[in-house]
Amino acid sequence: MKTAEIRRRWLEFFEARGHAVVPSASVISSDPSILFNIAGMVQFIPYLTGREPAPFNRATSVQKCVRTADIEEVGKTTRHGTFFQMNGNFSFGDYFKREAIRYAWQLLTAPESEGGLGFDPQLLWVTVHRDDEDAIGLWREESSVPLERIQKRGNEDNFWHTGQPGPGGYCSEIYFDRGPDYGLEGGPEADEDRYIEIWNLVFMEFELGEVRSKTDFDIKGELPAKNIDTGMGLERVAFLKQGVANMYEIDEVYPVIAAASDLSGKAYGANEADDVRMRVVADHVRSALIIIGDGVRPANEGRGYILRRLLRRAVRAMRLLGVTEPVLPALLPVSRDAMQASYPELASDFDRISRIAHAEETAFLRTLESGTQLLARSVDEVGRGGTLGGDVAFALHDTHGFPIDLTLEMAAESGVTVDEGVFRSLMDEQRQRAKRDAKSKKGGQHADLSAFTALLDEGRTEFVGYDNLTSGARIRGLVSDGAAAEVAGPGDTLDVVLDTTPFYAEAGGQRADVGIIRGDGFTARVTDVQSPLKGLPAHRVEILDGELRVGADVSAEVDPAHRRGSEQAHSATHLVHAALREILGPNAVQAGSLNQPGYLRFDYSFPEALSAQTRAEIEEAANAAVSDDLDVSYEFMPFERARESGAMALFGEKYPEIVRVVDIGGPFSRELCGGTHVSRTAEVGPISIVSESSVGSGTRRIEAGVGMDAFRSLTRDRTIVQALSDLLKVPGADVPERVSGLLERIREAERSIAKLNQEKVLSAAADAAAAAQDIGGVRTSATALGPVAGGGDVRAFVLDVRGRLGTDPAVIAAVGEADGKPSVVVAVNDAAQARGLRAGDLVRAASTAMGGGGGGKADVAQGGGKDASKAREALDAVVAAVREAV
Repeated sequence: MKTAEIRRRWLEFFEARGHAVVPSASVISSDPSILFNIAGMVQFIPYLTGREPAPFNRATSVQKCVRTADIEEVGKTTRHGTFFQMNGNFSFGDYFKREAIRYAWQLLTAPESEGGLGFDPQLLWVTVHRDDEDAIGLWREESSVPLERIQKRGNEDNFWHTGQPGPGGYCSEIYFDRGPDYGLEGGPEADEDRYIEIWNLVFMEFELGEVRSKTDFDIKGELPAKNIDTGMGLERVAFLKQGVANMYEIDEVYPVIAAASDLSGKAYGANEADDVRMRVVADHVRSALIIIGDGVRPANEGRGYILRRLLRRAVRAMRLLGVTEPVLPALLPVSRDAMQASYPELASDFDRISRIAHAEETAFLRTLESGTQLLARSVDEVGRGGTLGGDVAFALHDTHGFPIDLTLEMAAESGVTVDEGVFRSLMDEQRQRAKRDAKSKKGGQHADLSAFTALLDEGRTEFVGYDNLTSGARIRGLVSDGAAAEVAGPGDTLDVVLDTTPFYAEAGGQRADVGIIRGDGFTARVTDVQSPLKGLPAHRVEILDGELRVGADVSAEVDPAHRRGSEQAHSATHLVHAALREILGPNAVQAGSLNQPGYLRFDYSFPEALSAQTRAEIEEAANAAVSDDLDVSYEFMPFERARESGAMALFGEKYPEIVRVVDIGGPFSRELCGGTHVSRTAEVGPISIVSESSVGSGTRRIEAGVGMDAFRSLTRDRTIVQALSDLLKVPGADVPERVSGLLERIREAERSIAKLNQEKVLSAAADAAAAAQDIGGVRTSATALGPVAGGGDVRAFVLDVRGRLGTDPAVIAAVGEADGKPSVVVAVNDAAQARGLRAGDLVRAASTAMGGGGGGKADVAQGGGKDASKAREALDAVVAAVREAV
């Protein structure tokens, strides 16, 4: 039974029994303290805990979950998986234990022909809490499970709570007996490998007081409304129903293992170390597919870091299987095809998903090339059993992009530990420097505020820029490098404080005005305006000619084109915000913005990526407001009155008693805002959304061109499409399909060329084996292959020659050149290893000769270099090393 079919039967079973079918929430947790959802009941927590009234009495779902605490264990055991799906049925003060038990038994044991899952009732066991006599009685009444297959357990296994005062209750778990081949008899109490848990029923019936631990807590009494929360592991049921050994071999996962096996030429099941790597690949590719699909992008922290780690572990696992070319273009579509029956959106959004994944792989392959050389040299220096310095680990992370987890893994493979303490200390120092830099930048270079404080004590600067772009003013103060100054001359850069200004200081996401300050005999260019202290804008100026003096009268003149562009972008931001809320609902709330001439960046709270259709609808709604030429007005009013009028207060900011409300088209948009705006929406011009992405913590980002910049962007796109249309001789609408076809033909040609190259390389294996020289009883083959498709061809050649040389001691080395870079592989058979020869040592000798580095295991190792012309020298170094060793 396919996994998607189990999912379908689950949802239809409970829908037929009055449950609302609720789509899975995003795998991204709405709780900012948690990266990903790890349980099926996440979206129902407010209803189960009583914080919010439930919109339905009973519900069912299949929730996407990601568990990241034990990524290192993935593949090593068949119990650990990163992405998994949890089937759940829920009751909110409606049915309780009897119905929950009845439904579970019916669905599990009903014949497949009747829509059930068809489990043999004789193979099902049940556990209950030792104090839950009700559950024991109900299991006897609602099922055929005999008393001897109902086991009692304590709080550790069969009591659920959140770890805090609140709801809690007994659990009852259902187990399937896989038979004597999997362990001891005696039920779950005896062996949870043989008896595998498939469904957990949680009966929320108690209110807990103090909770001291998982097993130690106080029960205050019964809840007034009792709830049901159950969870069935979809992958566990799938592998049982599909008759395979574990979750890695089900229909939604195994196809990637098969593809990895085909790419690497390694048979799954033949070698445990290779099996682990293939399971890592299958799990991580599938998990990354889902995570990117829900809007996460690779990053250096948070959930983006988890995604980056998954993708890079998958790529490196394939390299350890001998595949050095990019693998995600081959593996990701396989995972998509396996998963799209359950998640059709993966197919429709695959172009975006694959672009993100492929870019990350490309970046990582560059990282591997440079970082592996540094790591190999450093490991050689400390030797097996030594400790790699934390400064080296930091350099790998900071310069080469090596995650610390990858450094730890690769070092451990060479028998080396890493000084994590020093690494963490250096990382913390870097973060602190970044915070100080950001704080300094945000403050507009105003580290010492004493001079500004003195000026503010004399009074605030009056801002007249809402209605005027020029104004007369007087220079109240000059501040240079934090110190007050009386005069400044040509070429000086400093801050000018005026008594009155039309210049808008950067705030609320709107970039500062630029322009000119001129007076009798002097001119200064205004390049930035910041507010080191509230009410005191500081104009950063470059003096073009003459001298500025405190007390001088000036004309302050804002650049009208720059201001116009800022106004267009800021008003466009309000329109996009209103369009988002119109299309996505009131939960799509602004979380940050940047407005500058021709461009807007808008961050908003939303858990899911926008589909292409939704993005188009938002863009259309915003441009419709432009076309409608709505009036834009503002009014100052008390904060409470503004809130009562429906004005949006953003970011949880503290607002003054009197606030400014910007109103666009009456009810269409009304926000608290201190920025500058156009007078009517038609003045904004076109708005063209150019990207929509995730920036972490359930926050999305829209970037758009505004006004003439939007027009130019659209014109460029039209020109590109027209050029492609002319080149391909098809109408513009048919360009994507034609390009797709051409790309497929190119890929097919590349595959054919790669196959021919590989056949050519392997055809030389017989000659190389015949030409192997005897060095002290060790048959030694050293071959310069010349141009090859990639390192995989070199590896395949070396392994082929090793096989031809039989069981006598043998060392095989070969160097090939791909894209101008040399790749060396050395293989040593068991008999040669017994004589003290190690592939890792030999490959380092060869790589060093070519100006590079490398390493690996005792039997096979791979390296690279910078100078392909030194291939013969590299091979001679291997021969010399063999001669010296024997």
